[in-house]
Amino acid sequence: MKYLALFICLAFTTLNAQNDFYSEGFEVSKPDIEINEFTKDSTANALVIYEVGDSYVDKYSYRLKTTIKRKLKILNRNGFEHGTVSIYLYDNNNGKKEKVEDIYATVYNLENGKIVNTKLEKSSIFEENYNENYNIVKFALPNIQVGSVITYSYTVETPFMHKYKSWYFQDDIPKLHSEYNASIPGNWEYNIKLVGVNKLTTKYSTVEKNCLQISNGANSSCGIYKYVMKDVPAFVNENFMTTKLNYLSRIEYELKVFRGFDGTVENITKTWKSTDKEIEKDTDLGKQLRRTSIVKNLLDETITTETDELIKANQIFEYVQNEYVWNESFNVLQNVSIKDLITEKSGNVGEINALLYNLLITNDIDAKPILLSTRNNGFITQVYPVLSDFNYLIIKVNINGETYLLDATDDFLTFGQIPFRCLNSYGRLLDFDSNSEWYPINIKDYSAKVFRYDFDFDENKTLKGDVNYLSKGYHSLHDRERYFTNIETFKNNLINKNNSLEISGFDSNDTQKTSADFNLSFQIEHSPDEVGNTIYINPFIIKYFDKNPFQLQERSYPIDFGYKDTYTYGIKINIDDTFIIKSLPESMSLALPNNKGSFIFSTKQEENSVIIYFKLSFKEAIYEPVFYDGLKKLLEQVINTQNNSLIVLEKKQ
Repeated sequence: MKYLALFICLAFTTLNAQNDFYSEGFEVSKPDIEINEFTKDSTANALVIYEVGDSYVDKYSYRLKTTIKRKLKILNRNGFEHGTVSIYLYDNNNGKKEKVEDIYATVYNLENGKIVNTKLEKSSIFEENYNENYNIVKFALPNIQVGSVITYSYTVETPFMHKYKSWYFQDDIPKLHSEYNASIPGNWEYNIKLVGVNKLTTKYSTVEKNCLQISNGANSSCGIYKYVMKDVPAFVNENFMTTKLNYLSRIEYELKVFRGFDGTVENITKTWKSTDKEIEKDTDLGKQLRRTSIVKNLLDETITTETDELIKANQIFEYVQNEYVWNESFNVLQNVSIKDLITEKSGNVGEINALLYNLLITNDIDAKPILLSTRNNGFITQVYPVLSDFNYLIIKVNINGETYLLDATDDFLTFGQIPFRCLNSYGRLLDFDSNSEWYPINIKDYSAKVFRYDFDFDENKTLKGDVNYLSKGYHSLHDRERYFTNIETFKNNLINKNNSLEISGFDSNDTQKTSADFNLSFQIEHSPDEVGNTIYINPFIIKYFDKNPFQLQERSYPIDFGYKDTYTYGIKINIDDTFIIKSLPESMSLALPNNKGSFIFSTKQEENSVIIYFKLSFKEAIYEPVFYDGLKKLLEQVINTQNNSLIVLEKKQ
């Protein structure tokens, strides 16, 4: 019996091993080809079974080389795109550029029970220009099928040692084994940053003596580093997030100090204090922030003589907003010229808001510039300066104890409002006369959407009446942009989205392009569902949500709305006396942990009228992933309430 149990155990172990991908090496096993599903993620189109990167400084050319090997499984036809590989190579257009060599690739398929491999031909490798600083080397692997296993390898050589090779452990498909090995000579000292929530399975380091030598006999030791992540889930984009680069699991390097073999030491990564001076003295922006003489005669005397500081600042803001057009360029530190902006009436964000800053301080308004990174550009590295992190400029103004953040690039922004793209954690407030500092980009006020209905349900079984819609904050900005860009298109979109309703009598109630609030009123007629003598009225005839924006099983990155938010309905339906109100939807209230969000829904009958109140509140701009399940369930209930709340009426006999 003991032997039988042992045999069964061994047989099970062998069978289990035969049904696993081989994720410990680059070699292709038969199970790699035979297995055509990934049970841990049934939505995956492809799977990285194994990948490894090895970076080192070549002892002959003294250039940084990185050899990459990758083994990948195609799980379905949507995974075919992973059979085309693109390698981006940097060219500084000053004699230095990256190159790739030793490209090898093979496709493995199973035909009649045998492994058949197809190798990449050199003629299938081609290079094309991507932009002024990058070329792309591409190759498409042959004979890709569902179930194929792909292996490829190549080596990239770069002369740019200031940026040691980054390694991405995570991508949009899952990975079973991702490994990065780095050999870094002691001459180069880097700031090393590990990004993302996934944990390293292996983290190992040692020192190799005399790994790099030069002709005069001088040598350097190397730090040898090994990093491994296993079972890395695919990164899935979802609503309410900044760029995925903020969250993808990876390791990055920024050169801190270079020590020459002759004993010289060059501090590459400076302190924030020295970087502030560099911005002031060595960048176009720093020079343009003191161009007060060029702007002195731009404003009308009615503005410059205004005694109310807030009114004056508002008028200066409106002048820049109306007179100059943003060309949608994000140049902020270099290629900034107020003179060119004034001449051409169009310019980049650095030019427009540097002009605004100079006009404000010339007219004795307390103003400071703030450098920041937009949501699509990623978070700023605060521990050490990386000037390339910045791609935007706004202006902070203090008037009568109140703070206003300004950006004159957008015709629809109100005074004190910055674009949604700027809502990205922190900015660097520049103060060249004192000390620059980090400034939190927090929006204190709630954004809001409010629908108020006043309806009559008459003897003809028609629901009709007035709808008043109000939006505030970023909802107002979005509505005003759509409305004033094309009013007829805005109206038609509302009508087409709600094609079961008759909508008429639009009135924007004197809302202007830069009004803080957006107001719209219109009339509605609607025929509810009728079954025999029973009428079913869903009061939410215009809905806030068509579907739940949260669809993932779990989410590893924050839910970033950018601002606090509320959605409200106030509904009154007057029922004709010829009908009896048989039933109303049940009232309810839900809340997130620590009361960080809530949903209130109440219904009541007053004589022959139905009063409904609905309010959904997101009390935080950003929620940590631990709140994801609660937010998901909260929205499920909201959508269920919208779709399935029924007022039941019956015709009097």
